[in-house]
Amino acid sequence: MSFVRGLQCRECGQEYPKEPLHVCETCFGPLEIVYDYDAIKKSISREKIASRDKNLWRYRELLPIDGEAQAGLYSGFTPLVRARRLGEALGVKELYIKDDSVNHPTFSYKDRVVAVAISKAIEFGFDTVSCASTGNLANAVAAHAARAGLNCYVFIPDGLEQGKIIGSAIYGPKTIAIKGNYDDVNRLCSEIGDKYGWAFVNVNLRPYYSEGAKTHGFEVAEQLGWKLPRHIVVASAGGTILPKLSKGFKELVKVGLVEDTGYKIYSAQAAGCAPIINALQKGTDLISPVKPNTIASSIAIGNPADGYYVLQAVRESGGWGESVTDKEILEAIHLLAQTEGIFTEPAGGTEVAVTKKLIQNGNIPRQESIVISITGNGYKTLEAVAGSVEKPLTITATLENFDALYQQLNPTVTAKAASG
Repeated sequence: MSFVRGLQCRECGQEYPKEPLHVCETCFGPLEIVYDYDAIKKSISREKIASRDKNLWRYRELLPIDGEAQAGLYSGFTPLVRARRLGEALGVKELYIKDDSVNHPTFSYKDRVVAVAISKAIEFGFDTVSCASTGNLANAVAAHAARAGLNCYVFIPDGLEQGKIIGSAIYGPKTIAIKGNYDDVNRLCSEIGDKYGWAFVNVNLRPYYSEGAKTHGFEVAEQLGWKLPRHIVVASAGGTILPKLSKGFKELVKVGLVEDTGYKIYSAQAAGCAPIINALQKGTDLISPVKPNTIASSIAIGNPADGYYVLQAVRESGGWGESVTDKEILEAIHLLAQTEGIFTEPAGGTEVAVTKKLIQNGNIPRQESIVISITGNGYKTLEAVAGSVEKPLTITATLENFDALYQQLNPTVTAKAASG
């Protein structure tokens, strides 16, 4: 049973039926899914959710499909890690990592949004799915399309990391690299979508696709014992996830699954591509596009489609946002890896580095609970950290050679102590 009433323009309120539409014909505002929350409240419960499989579809009533899920049956319900050692390093009392770097099957939060989009594409009768991507989305679309048996085209900027290029191509889509940045790719995809009538997950299916991001927040609340996080930090690229976290938290309150204890959401961007943070800190709603120049390629979107709604959600929650340099991003990747054993891509490094800055600046109190949303996996972006890790120490296979190396590495340890 579906609880979706239809689509509605975020700006003028014009209503539309459940179709593959994303822009209002009246004011050109973005469309959003509208639900019957009164009916959902009567149907959903913590007990019902707990009885279901541990995937993103356990929150079925708050997701926009009409029939059974067609994709993502193993996606979602990623770990919420109590990060004690990182918390000590940052000087905070209660810190958690929501770790979507291990999301199934392509190791990023994009598996959530694509699972919903592919399910909806199948319901609408599409046989070809596509996307404009900085890497992670292309991986997810290619993988989920392969499992669903759909034709697939993914469009990426040229020059992406090999891990992300191969991480799409392995599933057999047509992978097309465009000379230019993500914004160039996105403009072309809008034209292709209009001409060929394909299901572009982040264009004509965007209202459905973006709803999948709510499940990241649903899981955080459930894993905290059905409580809202006091503070949550998440990277902003095109602006999909952050406003949907806010919407998801509000929905949990509306349907009676959590109490409205309040939460603050914080936006994280790289200094080399920070159009949303620039607008936030200037106190304006006008987002001026920028040309990306950062190692954090997965969030390098200079003209974010939903940037205004990020500003709206951050300000409404009482949160804030910061940007960090590539040097700070690399340091944060190492810090997270060496304290919690989690290897994240530069987007995740951005989230950790921004959290550190927000704590140091006093924006986030040290005695209150904090969740950092880690949205992607570092094994896809090895080039970003290759120059900042130690090279292997090479010796011949003799104990004497290792003894000499050990003594060199630990000059204060005597040979007798080293031998036991």
